[in-house]
Parts: sequence; C-alpha cells; structure tokens
Amino acid sequence: MQSAENLAQQLQDYCLARKLKVTCAESCTGGLIAATITAIPGSSGYFERSFVTYCNAAKHELLGVEERVLVTVGAVSEQTAKQMAQGALMAAKADMAVGVTGIAGPDGGSALKPVGTVWIGWCVRGQEPFARCFHFKGNRAEVRAQSVEQALMGLISCAKLA
Repeated sequence: MQSAENLAQQLQDYCLARKLKVTCAESCTGGLIAATITAIPGSSGYFERSFVTYCNAAKHELLGVEERVLVTVGAVSEQTAKQMAQGALMAAKADMAVGVTGIAGPDGGSALKPVGTVWIGWCVRGQEPFARCFHFKGNRAEVRAQSVEQALMGLISCAKLA
C-alpha cells in the first residue's frame, strides 16, 4: 500500500487538474485526513474545509446526521458515514467529500462492532453517497492510519470519476 503522503499528493494532482474542491467529516480519525491533505504544499487550491465531529451531537448539528439514525443504528454505521459525507459536501459547497466514523480502540468495541470497525462514506456532488465497512487490525494509531489511507484512496477514485 502507498503511504498516506503519496496518496494525498495523488489526490491533489487529480483535484487541481479537474478543479475539484474537497471536504471531509471525521470522527475516529479526529482530523488526521485533513492534516494529511494539508501537509502537502498547494492543498489550499482544492481543500475546502474539514469537520471533526467526534460526538453524536456534533454529527447532527454540523452535518445534519439524523438523530433517528444515531439512536437506531448508531454512529458507527453505513447510514451515518453516508450522511456525514453528504452533510459535509453540502455545508462546504465542495465537489466531493468523505465521512469517517468508527471504533479505533483500545476500547469501545462490542461483539457486533469490534474495535477496528470503521465505516467510510464518500459523496460526489450530484450523485448518491456510498459507504464501505472496514475491519482494520492493530492498535489505535494503526486503525486510524489505515482509515486515513482508505479515505484518501476513495477520494482519488471519486476524483477520477468526477
């Protein structure tokens, strides 16, 4: 797998060439996606803004994630990841967005949602959001790093199609 820095550079190249704006909504990654993107000089040419919505209230208030979804299926779910991405896209007026929510550990997991469970959602303006569930292995830092890499790879795929 490529490094997060290389992925961020690829994303920047695609976005600048296509004049695309990007935003992200992060929970378990706590701003690491935005930090990885903005570590590359020139990122201000395409990176719009970021939302760190660690608690459910922030997901609802800043991104419009439905309270019903948070209560019935939980923050770590397909619906939440999709709504996070879609809410960030709308709030930032960007062209594409990623939303990440999961359980990085070391605790907080359950039999149904063990530590390492991460949902990542992507949304491209004018298209329906989509999401994928990952089951990462490793400690908290490793789960978060893998989440960043997958989020960036998904944004690159979105940029190629936008």
